[in-house]
Amino acid sequence: MARRVVIPPNRLFSDVRVLAVDEAAGWIDLTVNDESRVDGEYSFWFDAETGHATVGEILHLGSHRVRRRLLEVIDGHLGAGTKGRLAGWVYMDPAHLGFDWHDVTVSSDVGDCPAWLIPAPTAGDRWVIQVHGRATRRSEGLRAVPVFREAGFNSLLISYRNDRDAPRSADHRYGMGATEWLDVDAAIRFAVARGAREIVLMGWSMGGGIVLQTAVASEFRNLIVGIVLDSPAIDWVNILQFQAHLMRLPRLVGSAALGIVGSHWGRWLTGMDTMVDFDRIDFVKRAGELDVPILLLHSKDDGFVPIEPSRAFAAARPDIVRFVEFTEALHTKIWNHDREAWTAAVSGWLRDRG
Repeated sequence: MARRVVIPPNRLFSDVRVLAVDEAAGWIDLTVNDESRVDGEYSFWFDAETGHATVGEILHLGSHRVRRRLLEVIDGHLGAGTKGRLAGWVYMDPAHLGFDWHDVTVSSDVGDCPAWLIPAPTAGDRWVIQVHGRATRRSEGLRAVPVFREAGFNSLLISYRNDRDAPRSADHRYGMGATEWLDVDAAIRFAVARGAREIVLMGWSMGGGIVLQTAVASEFRNLIVGIVLDSPAIDWVNILQFQAHLMRLPRLVGSAALGIVGSHWGRWLTGMDTMVDFDRIDFVKRAGELDVPILLLHSKDDGFVPIEPSRAFAAARPDIVRFVEFTEALHTKIWNHDREAWTAAVSGWLRDRG
């Protein structure tokens, strides 16, 4: 379990099977699981991530089969028996948004990290830096570009060490925010060199912990004017205990995994260069160190990252945190499940902070 937490996965688990599909009629039947039974618009990645389609509203839900609207088959061929997975990021690259964009490179201490720069409609000095979650890619943040662009922000969507786009660290292990924040800091440096004077950081899942670490440690923290967190991983002790419970493992197993990842002697088991200091990446405990407005979005039905730490974080800092709690949406899929409410929450917060 300890190794599973810190080692970047080579592939993601395909847990949904296609039962029937009619592209002409615009529907697809999938097996029922926690992901496929939730309404909204999602990506369906299939054939070992080589195929990509988008699915929409639920047309019929049975005990073993769910029929959804088939919106588009972008790559690959869908047929009965195809296995895949549902994901929240429906846009593959900036071209799907229809805005001008540029491939850029952020220079970090581990090497050159690819990024996408999507300029605001009118040139300005306000930037948002999008930081994706664990085992995903910068495409995750594309959903947020339109609302920030409308508010006049240049959007920089970055990669960071050990994800599928960026260079590896020496140990090729996740630091759960304790190391990845250095690549966000490099991205801020990139933005500042191009005229940025106000920076909002947005983090999804593990990206939430990464941006909070950046906010307290960056040399540019005086330029960070706000933070947006979607389904953030801000208390890894809580998360690992929750994951052990989901796997029906004894509580002792979760505690043992924490002990291995958080100790010097455990490095020979995990392959990490340094231990993880869980107190350092626990922002419920470190909430008092933050001093900028924060918008926090989380669903109580997240299913992967428990909402309790987000509630505790918001309760600890009601002076700076606006907490918007959702229901039914799964992990980092609030936008997909209720795009109107998600957009209203972000645009309203941006408008209120000026």
